[in-house]
Amino acid sequence: MKRSFNSARVSPAAVCFAATLLCPAIGRAQNGTNPNYVPEVEQQKATNQQMEQRSLEKTQNLALKVDPQEEAAYKVFYDSDPKDPDTRIKLGEAFVQKYPMSRYAEAVYAGLTHAYYAKQDWKNFYASGEKALTLNPDDPSVLVIIGWVIPHTLNPSDPNAANDLDKSEKYEKHAIEVIGTMAKPANMTDEQFGETKANLLSQAHSGLGLDYFRRKNSEDSAKELQQATQSAGTPDPTDLFVLGLDLQSMNRYSEAADAFNRCGQIPGALRDQCKQRADAVKKQAR
Repeated sequence: MKRSFNSARVSPAAVCFAATLLCPAIGRAQNGTNPNYVPEVEQQKATNQQMEQRSLEKTQNLALKVDPQEEAAYKVFYDSDPKDPDTRIKLGEAFVQKYPMSRYAEAVYAGLTHAYYAKQDWKNFYASGEKALTLNPDDPSVLVIIGWVIPHTLNPSDPNAANDLDKSEKYEKHAIEVIGTMAKPANMTDEQFGETKANLLSQAHSGLGLDYFRRKNSEDSAKELQQATQSAGTPDPTDLFVLGLDLQSMNRYSEAADAFNRCGQIPGALRDQCKQRADAVKKQAR
């Protein structure tokens, strides 16, 4: 799956997170959170391809009959542009309503999860994601994105905040386990598969890092964010910003300055904040 997760683009969840971080309290933040991985054309197609392959294998094993209309409807959804979430949502919702027991239902719900993410429709985002995971609890694409979004959009004063963070941690840890045992789909090259796994792992560690940051666990947060930023082609500025805050809180000033400096080199909402913090931390390190 040729993905461009690391393209410089602003993710809706990242913007929510940035809004809380740039406030005086203690901020967290983000600007082009790649989200290292949120709906790119190649990514969604690859996700669909993986789900389609599993569904086809299941179909062959169970000798199920093929419904030409169902196949055609899925192909229309599959071929739709992930950059047009409104159309994807319309096609996807119509498909699962007409074919609720379809072998393609999981792939469609996964696609709807990403489409609702693009729309910042969190209610339907979570609903579609949970339906996908009910059909396949081991879908790394869905596990990772839900676990990643939770700490980005979390309202700390919400009475369910702790439970939400528990879910985020559970999903990301399970995703990491699943990614480690993933088999390469026949329709992907070794290079595409390697890139796919690297990006999934990067975002999973990013989600865990931000989850621990929300819990004020700087040590574990830093460990996860270091893994996330080291494996990402273009690091997520939010990850670098929070990593800097973690390291600064542990009096690891030179490392914090490095994280803030890296963040300050990436265009976006956090650039100036990171440059200012890098200068301040350097003074602390003297």
